[in-house]
Amino acid sequence: MHNDKNITSPVTTEFLALLKNIVPENCFYSDPSDCYAYGYDNSRQHQLPHAVVLPTKTEQIQQIVKLCNDNKIALTTRGRGTGTAGGSVPLRQGVVLSTENLAEIIQIDAANRVAIVQPGVLNKTLQDALAEHKLFWAPDPTSAAFCSIGGNLAVNSAGPRAVKYGTTRDNVLGLDAITGSGQLIKTGVTTTKGVVGYDLTRLIIGSEGTLAIITQANLKLLPLPETKATLQVFYKDIESATQAITDVMAQPTTPSALEFIDSACLDIIRKHSDIHLPTDAKALLMIDVDGDADIIKAATKNISKSIQNNGLIELNIAETKQDIEKIWKTRKALSPALRTIAPKKINEDVVVPVSKIPDLIKQLEAISDKYGIPIVNFGHAGNGNIHTNLLLDEENIEQKNNAQACLNDVFELVLKLNGTLSGEHGVGSEKRDYVGREIDSNTLELMRQIKMQFDPNDILNPDKMFPIIK
Repeated sequence: MHNDKNITSPVTTEFLALLKNIVPENCFYSDPSDCYAYGYDNSRQHQLPHAVVLPTKTEQIQQIVKLCNDNKIALTTRGRGTGTAGGSVPLRQGVVLSTENLAEIIQIDAANRVAIVQPGVLNKTLQDALAEHKLFWAPDPTSAAFCSIGGNLAVNSAGPRAVKYGTTRDNVLGLDAITGSGQLIKTGVTTTKGVVGYDLTRLIIGSEGTLAIITQANLKLLPLPETKATLQVFYKDIESATQAITDVMAQPTTPSALEFIDSACLDIIRKHSDIHLPTDAKALLMIDVDGDADIIKAATKNISKSIQNNGLIELNIAETKQDIEKIWKTRKALSPALRTIAPKKINEDVVVPVSKIPDLIKQLEAISDKYGIPIVNFGHAGNGNIHTNLLLDEENIEQKNNAQACLNDVFELVLKLNGTLSGEHGVGSEKRDYVGREIDSNTLELMRQIKMQFDPNDILNPDKMFPIIK
């Protein structure tokens, strides 16, 4: 597929006039001051779009896509901009389509455990509505209060619960979407089984807006667990904690969350919060188990037994909502602290097989020492999804010069351990140039051909996901 940036055409006054007429009067921006906020996400990238549209109906989206396609104008769809990989940054400027006005929960079918929603619905808004029916949707990213369902679908984001309930792909039954040529397509089903045709639903989920614009989703729902318990487990060294992760995942009781925090993270929490932690703790596991009240004690017992080893320092078990929130306060204190001490940090979300986590953490320590860049690690250990943060100080010239080499070694290590470069943040433009190291050239070419079938003029979020062909 041709990726030359000159393929897109210039935005003309005539084009903007036609675009403006598609949406309501207060749903179109072309003044740079109005468009500025739509040019970035939670990465450090920014590109000012020529125009921003906020459609209120599917028909408007279809007209916008057809207009952009006919004029070969780049069209970047965005939710709330919480992504960290530059996925919603309009690299070729063009038009940004925000889904914020498409925020209707169309139906909650409690009897069949299905919700039909528009892409602009916030994750937490949906969860609150489902809770009234004693149901929930499995994906629970940390940014749930701010991120949209459409964004969750775009990058296949998940969160801690994925270890038991699966990722976004596992919890969507079907989609309505509009391709790059303006065709409305329907994928999947509204039932929990269905094998008719190719599985385009799972293909579009995680495609970061490069194949089609999702206008509606049929979400698979689950009954809310009756109760939950949380285990907070401190270890004297990383090796003991990572061994416990492997042991937990090898026993029959699957936790609903298994989070890992390393020694460097614990030190940061100690310095930047009022949370008391054991002074000799070098690693922390936070483990949730959920289900019926009569099985929680047995499940907690099984988990507690599996985490016992010579490195165990302290085990706390919380069963009340108040005590559970107190324990999770430790995990929630970490991200704000990291932003405070290293606002320019490089945040990656690599994944390795669970059994390889000990090797990953040990060798990341060696890479940190090699380049003189602090690396802190935490994340969804039950899936092997570790958030690896390079705490880059850009005023430190040596660190700044070593940053790319350090990141390169991190990615090489992950691939050597049979891992993948992203578990839930997506590729966007931040990891685009590394993708060829994970995916072979024949497979990449097939993916590019699929992109062309959905989006023949390459207008949908161009220059994302795949290395650019010069």
